[in-house]
Amino acid sequence: MPIVNRIADYHDEMKEWRQYIHKNPELNFDCHKTADFVIKKLKEFGVDEIHEKIAESGVVAIINGKNPGSTIGLRADMDALPLQEIKDHEYKSVIDGKMHACGHDGHTTMLLGAARYLAETKNFSGRVALIFQPAEEGGGGGEVMCKEGIMDTFDIKQVFGIHNTPGLPLGFFSTNPGPVLAAADSFSIWVSGQGGHGANPEETIDPVIAAVQIAQAIQTISSRNLSALDSVVISITQIHTGTINNIVPGEAFINGTVRTLNKSSQTTVVKRLKEICAGTAQAFGAKADLEYEYGYPPTVNHPKETAFAVEVAAEISGDVNVDSEAPPIMAAEDFAYMLEERPGAYLNVGQGDSAALHNPEYDFNDELSPIGASFFVKLVEKAQPLQASTKFPKS
Repeated sequence: MPIVNRIADYHDEMKEWRQYIHKNPELNFDCHKTADFVIKKLKEFGVDEIHEKIAESGVVAIINGKNPGSTIGLRADMDALPLQEIKDHEYKSVIDGKMHACGHDGHTTMLLGAARYLAETKNFSGRVALIFQPAEEGGGGGEVMCKEGIMDTFDIKQVFGIHNTPGLPLGFFSTNPGPVLAAADSFSIWVSGQGGHGANPEETIDPVIAAVQIAQAIQTISSRNLSALDSVVISITQIHTGTINNIVPGEAFINGTVRTLNKSSQTTVVKRLKEICAGTAQAFGAKADLEYEYGYPPTVNHPKETAFAVEVAAEISGDVNVDSEAPPIMAAEDFAYMLEERPGAYLNVGQGDSAALHNPEYDFNDELSPIGASFFVKLVEKAQPLQASTKFPKS
């Protein structure tokens, strides 16, 4: 696997960076300590500009190439998850209830590795904007950074990101030129009836029965209101009601998530949820109030930029280790907001066998760091070469 030789030289240092970040996880927008570490390293590397406190703790660093040209954006997320780490190692999280269970410590390290190399060599035209983003796991830090104007402020023309993927072979890239990740919405339903004694249900309006029927009917939306070719997931994840065995409660609560890949499917789901809640509740003499919350939109790759990123990935890992037509994943990513503002692509890259993402036993594979850093570097050098050429510069 042709990792850039210079990046391979400081692989051990990259392990130290990653394990420090892993040991000191931070949540949501409160990534100040991580940002301070990133800024310290960027200053050591000699990047040309550092812009702090974007979306509270986000950082954008600029590296100028040797010739004039446009600006390419590279993004890494920095935040951790509210999980208790259970795997023992010397860099285990020192903060109870917080851990890097999605590999953002590794993503930040890969971008730092690329930053070091690019600042040393400047073997490209134009500029690179290194985007270190907080709050991917909640709060939509990517959206906030976009709303605060990073694309226009730094004149970013295209933007790219990658995510580690347990279960895929180490260094195997996977993506597609379209929806690569789903929209993630949520819904809550409050079913109101009239409580009473469990021995006399005829004197009550039972919200439990209405809630059960609503929950069952919701599962027919994807199978009866949408094509079998539409990728839609509707999962009811909570039903709460009642206090004791001989009381019919007055209320019931239903909660769940909706994952869709396009606006048409999303619109159909919302319409049917409203109809099911209203009609089913009325049939039982109850009332159902629906609250639908729109979350991250689908992460939609741009075809031209995806084809380009696939070419770069093949240069790093070989053609046989790149799947350019991978099916979408129904998880979500707030990199979607950046792809709504600028053309670009998002790729998954294998980190070998490991615990799944968002699992308390998960740990990022440090062998992936130089691969990801090399991908970022080659992306820049190929997108914005010093001379007009279709070939990669030599490492």
